Formats: sequence, C-alpha cells, structure tokens
Amino acid sequence: MPTPNDEQYLLDNDKAFPSHSQAMSQPNLARQKMVTGLGTRLNALILLLVYTLGLGSGYLVWGRSPASVIKTSPEASASSDPSSYPTSEPIPKPAAPANRNILPADYTLPVSFDDIGPQLLAAGAIDYERFLQIYRQAGQPLTEDQLAILTEGSAAPVIINRENAYFLLNFFWALGLTNRNILLTEGPMRQYSEGNIGRFASTGGWAIGVKPATELYASTPLITLTPEQQARLEKVASAIYRPCCNNPTAFPDCNHGMAMLGLLELMAAQDATPDEMFEAAKYANTFWFPQQSFEIAIFFKTTKGQDFAEIDARELVGANISSGSGFRTVHQWLVMNNLLEQTPNNGSRCGV
Repeated sequence: MPTPNDEQYLLDNDKAFPSHSQAMSQPNLARQKMVTGLGTRLNALILLLVYTLGLGSGYLVWGRSPASVIKTSPEASASSDPSSYPTSEPIPKPAAPANRNILPADYTLPVSFDDIGPQLLAAGAIDYERFLQIYRQAGQPLTEDQLAILTEGSAAPVIINRENAYFLLNFFWALGLTNRNILLTEGPMRQYSEGNIGRFASTGGWAIGVKPATELYASTPLITLTPEQQARLEKVASAIYRPCCNNPTAFPDCNHGMAMLGLLELMAAQDATPDEMFEAAKYANTFWFPQQSFEIAIFFKTTKGQDFAEIDARELVGANISSGSGFRTVHQWLVMNNLLEQTPNNGSRCGV
C-alpha cells in the first residue's frame, strides 16, 4: 500500500485523503462509511459535472462540498452592504464585461524571498532533485532565477504571474508546512487532527520533501516573528479565504491555504502592513485560482462597475466571496445571468 512519501500516493490523493469537511466533522466521517460502491461512482460523476461547470477545483480533488468550521472574524465580516452580494434573483439584463482580459498579467508583492530557499533545502522540506523533476515532468522546468531562489536566496521582490504561479505555490507550501508557528502547533490544524496531523491535504499531500510531511510539520523556526508581527499574522490569516473550502488561512488544511500561510508569515516578518498582506492575498489567489478569480472579476465588474484592481482586497478574499460557499453563490448567480460564455483555464488542484 502506498504511503504519503510515495509518488503514486500523491497521484491518488483524491482517494487517499479525507475532504476538508470530512477531516473536521465526525458526522461527515459517519456518512462517509455509509456510502456504497454505487453511491461513490455516482458522486464521482456528479463532481466531474460540477468541475466542468467551473465550480472550482480545490474541493473537487479532496472530496465533497466544504463545511465551515471556523467562525468568521470581524475582519472577514467588515465588507460592504450585504445587498451587494449575489442572491438567487437575477438582475435585469446584466451586461458582461466587454474586455475578457480582466485579470492582471502579473503582480509584484511587497516582500523578498530572502534566504528562505536555502533554509527549506537545509531543513529537508524540499528534496531538490525531486522538486526539479516535478517541474520538468509538468513541462515547466525551473528557470535560472528560480534555481537561484532555491539554492542561494534572493533579495529580489516576489513577482507572481501565470508562468511562475505553480513554482510559488509549492515553494510557499513548503514554507508554511515547515515553519514553526503557533497557528500550526496550537491552532485548528492540531485541534481537528484527531491525533493524526498527516490526514489533511496540506500535510499528507506534501510528498517531495527529504523527510515525511508529518516530521516536517512545524518542525523548524525558519521565520521568527515578534509578538506584534504574530498578532498581525493571526488577524489577517483568520480573514483570508480560498474558493476550495470554507476554512480561512488560519486553518491551512490544503496546499493553497498552507502556501498562503507561508507567504503571510514571510510578509509579517518583513513588516508588511495588514493592507499589503490582504492585497498580496488578493493577487496570489488570482494566479492560484484563475478560474474562480475570473468569475469573481466578472461579478464585480457587472454589479459594481469595478475593475479588478479597484476591488477592495478585504472584501474580495473574505468569506462572502472567496470561501467555497461564497464562490459557489457567485458562480450560480453568473450562470443564472448567462455571464459565463467564455472562461479561461481551470483552477488549481490541491496537490503538488
């Protein structure tokens, strides 16, 4: 039987791991045991249909519909009038944006890589040769700059675009997983692990380290934060969501959440402001969830006349829009109003 360290186990991660909601809820675990072979096959067909309709990909890989387990923070709730959010009622004759290139081509984050790459290699978080092989097999061999980031570090700012989003997702996933932080040692990941920290997508799914993910988990103080920086990190992380589930970054149970945690930790250490951290999350999600971000951009342009750059970052990454349930509501509204006749590529899966 494959283990979390085997590549075949990684390829079969949708079968090997519980969903975000299943990992959190005993009732869900009980219901899972009641599913028959026929029910499983029917469910797989339903999920495939959902995927083709553009309902996101993160929760497709890991299981069923997400379930909220973390209360929304005041930051996440501090958005505009709820009437501005999509409802079951269509608006009269909505007009889709004329320009389909409504997402940015790149974004420069107010943070540098520093020496995180060499630290990750030294900690065993990344198996250098396997890491290179993953990207060669994906047809995206690492560039000289990316190799330097890994082996030498870099004082250059982090620039995210379509070409390097995959590299940055795994780079920051390794950082979030390995760095010792109270959010991992005492937070929801521990609280809901039931004594098995490897049961989450963000832990069991990391199979390209020198050490097993369960040994890497919160094992090395790569980034040390002051009490003020830690408080800022926790406040922001509790208000930033991702479309693959209903959990905030403070509960990083999938690769996107763990990568976002790593990015926010690095930003907090370099004294980024909360506004800068929310803005960074807005644009990181844009490249890690291109399909969902495209639809969200259409929604804001249609309902508020706002270009993507004009959207308030706190509102965009909050639970009402960027959680799994929030995005599904946006998607359903767009479908109801015939605004999805053209879409870009699909979103990212919760795996390496």
